[in-house]
Amino acid sequence: MSCFRLENVSYRYSKSPVLTGIDLALEQGEILGLFGHNGAGKTTSIKLILGLMTPQQGAVSVLGGTAGNPEVSQHIGYLPENVMFYPQLTGREILSHFARLKGASLKQVPVLLEQVGLADAMDARTKTYSKGMRQRLGLAQALLGKPKLLMLDEPTVGLDPVATADLYRLLRELRDEGTGIVLCSHVLPGVEPYIDRAAILTQGTLKAAGNLVSLRRQANMPVSLTVAPANDNGHLAGVAERAGLGATVNGMENGNLRIDVAPDNKMAMIHRLLATGEVRDLGISEPTLEDIYVHFIGSGGLAHRG
Repeated sequence: MSCFRLENVSYRYSKSPVLTGIDLALEQGEILGLFGHNGAGKTTSIKLILGLMTPQQGAVSVLGGTAGNPEVSQHIGYLPENVMFYPQLTGREILSHFARLKGASLKQVPVLLEQVGLADAMDARTKTYSKGMRQRLGLAQALLGKPKLLMLDEPTVGLDPVATADLYRLLRELRDEGTGIVLCSHVLPGVEPYIDRAAILTQGTLKAAGNLVSLRRQANMPVSLTVAPANDNGHLAGVAERAGLGATVNGMENGNLRIDVAPDNKMAMIHRLLATGEVRDLGISEPTLEDIYVHFIGSGGLAHRG
């Protein structure tokens, strides 16, 4: 059973298309990164999965049922980007309130508050909480009832590096237990090590989806080789240029030669360079998630960033 499945989903606000023909699914025990510029359609996609909106075209199924059905919704945890709580209530009171609304066991409340690092503050009023503490409380709220589908929008906002590491450790544990997780973030370098797949939206369309290896293949972006020559006679640059592998030699930097080469030609170029016997060291830099994101959204995404 998929955690959710969007099939040829489209949605319009007035006359403006927000989503167009989206096909996207999340399986159990998987972390999906959902990325896009402001206005790309991420929030609309989340609202459709939560059942807060209905697609004008296509179909949305969630946990084998209908989005918005109470029997389905009770198995979903959601953390919005900006969390707000009643300032006069304590963390324990707020989480107990949400537990009753969701039909979750009140025994979970102190356990979750301790799990997110609020054990010492659970009886303090939330008006005294820092932004990071409110974010932790929001995460505890999302985890009520042991959700089968967890949707997190910018979950690391306000968290320090230690708390961020703890969050990702927790998400991996949940994934390993079978929870499907959607993670929206603009901090792509921080997210990259923790997702299984990425989906990149721009202007309401799905530009690319897959794991990092698949996305690199789709983007076909060059691989950068950083070569430390045994001497500075310029011979290695000539070898790269004459290899007939379509490489681009970008000159010397800090005594190292940088060569950009197509992924399919990477190993052939490495073999050519090593065969000279003049390579002292060699580094390989694959395109990062951020590089791939910028490649797919182009300047259109930059114009929509806020």
